[in-house]
Amino acid sequence: MSLGSVQDKQKEIAFFDAHAASDEYDVFTPEASARLISAFVRLTGLPRGARVADLGCGSGVFTELLRRAGYASVGLDISPKLVALGRSKYPGLELFEGDAENLLFGSESFDGVLLIGLVHHFPDPRRLAGEVRRVLKAGGRFVAFDPNRMNPFMWLYRDRASPFYSPLGVTENERPILARRVAEIFRNEGFRVQTDYLAGLAYRYVASQATRALLPIYNFIDATLFELSIMRPFRPFALTSGEKLT
Repeated sequence: MSLGSVQDKQKEIAFFDAHAASDEYDVFTPEASARLISAFVRLTGLPRGARVADLGCGSGVFTELLRRAGYASVGLDISPKLVALGRSKYPGLELFEGDAENLLFGSESFDGVLLIGLVHHFPDPRRLAGEVRRVLKAGGRFVAFDPNRMNPFMWLYRDRASPFYSPLGVTENERPILARRVAEIFRNEGFRVQTDYLAGLAYRYVASQATRALLPIYNFIDATLFELSIMRPFRPFALTSGEKLT
């Protein structure tokens, strides 16, 4: 995450539009996705019926899970083809095409915001954090879920500073996050922030065929070694959550 950098939005659109045709970008197992929704419910404490925006919703998998959990959910994504795919898969689900740095929603229009795998797509997420604050009501909650740069697997495979970095299946904008830096950005935007870490979220898909063959090994190590309490800051994923202060 380098301050002063901007997201190349055309590369984001091209990348995710290309995945819409094969509908293959839902990388987690259904059980892992359910755990993430449970984490959102736990961390926000929002009741059923609360209005929630799923930013970077893709084809609407998590938007639909939020709806099933009882929330009045809407989704937004920068990829028009993924949005169209989601509308065909989940009839009646409110999905919008748009830019998370320039949200089309009104100020103070949501009780909660979910950002699944979105923050790490922004080299500098300060503007994103500001938009999350703008659309949340006073006391509103957000939860962000991103790959953790402190995890050795995430660093080796997905950080451009690694000699083993693979560009397959990611955009040029992406980089695993430093949780403390993301927490600082949201705190500076007027949130009370906390950080948690998750392990044991099994992948079902990665772009590289060679890496795909190693998924069972990775999933086993992730579900055993990184579940140890001493390994908490090094778990593969960081959960940043917060409450908008008045």
